[in-house]
Amino acid sequence: MIQENFESGKLILLGCGKMGSAMLKGWLAKGVNPKNIWVDDPYPSAWVMGTGVNVNEELPSNPAFICIAIKPQMISQIVPKFSNYGNGQCVFISIAAGVKISSFQAILGPKTPIIRAMPNTPAEIGFGITAKIANNNVSKNAIEHAEKLLSAIGEVVSLNSEGQMDAVTGLSGSGPAYVFYLIDALAAAGHMQGLEKELAMKLAKMTVLGGAKLAADPSAVPEVLRVNVTSPNGTTEAGLKILMNSENGLGPLIEKTVAAATARSEELANG
Repeated sequence: MIQENFESGKLILLGCGKMGSAMLKGWLAKGVNPKNIWVDDPYPSAWVMGTGVNVNEELPSNPAFICIAIKPQMISQIVPKFSNYGNGQCVFISIAAGVKISSFQAILGPKTPIIRAMPNTPAEIGFGITAKIANNNVSKNAIEHAEKLLSAIGEVVSLNSEGQMDAVTGLSGSGPAYVFYLIDALAAAGHMQGLEKELAMKLAKMTVLGGAKLAADPSAVPEVLRVNVTSPNGTTEAGLKILMNSENGLGPLIEKTVAAATARSEELANG
């Protein structure tokens, strides 16, 4: 149970929209005592109100963690209200996209333990992937506890430097939207070849889901999986000749896509 690993057992969730709610749901499912969770949100949903957590009540004086799950544009307005928790033992975990650790240190104090994390939307169903990086104020013990919290919404990976966060945003942060568009494109292409729209969409969705599950196996190598389903001079090979065109195939297009999203993340992070 996660709460057995907390120093104080107290956790504040700042913001409880889609991602915050996903995290809360994961924590409760993994055994965190709802009485040890405080949610601070101006418009809590009926579901949040019914979980048994402390909603918009007086906050504890010694929380182990404060998880910042508000929109980036709200940081300068909301986070200063929590500066009394800065420069101490309380660890701040931010999932606010594009907001650097230095920005939080400027608000909360230079000695504040801060972990910056980037989850993605599949976290809503427990299949997210979260990249994290901590400042030097976060102890090894606290990092381990934070990983347990973040793992409630999916897998967690560690970065070598905060500078990698923009690339993470361009790949996994924005990536689900690329996959959704791929599904739409596959379905539209199937419809163009004579399938009913509903049937084409179902085939596209299940094909992407099945392929992803095969590739998700830790021992799976996507290239090997591709080769295994590609018969010489067969239908798959005919399609792959288009996708794998070195000049205008999917590879160059995805490279440009991730690069554009990464560049935009850098622009937002630099104001």
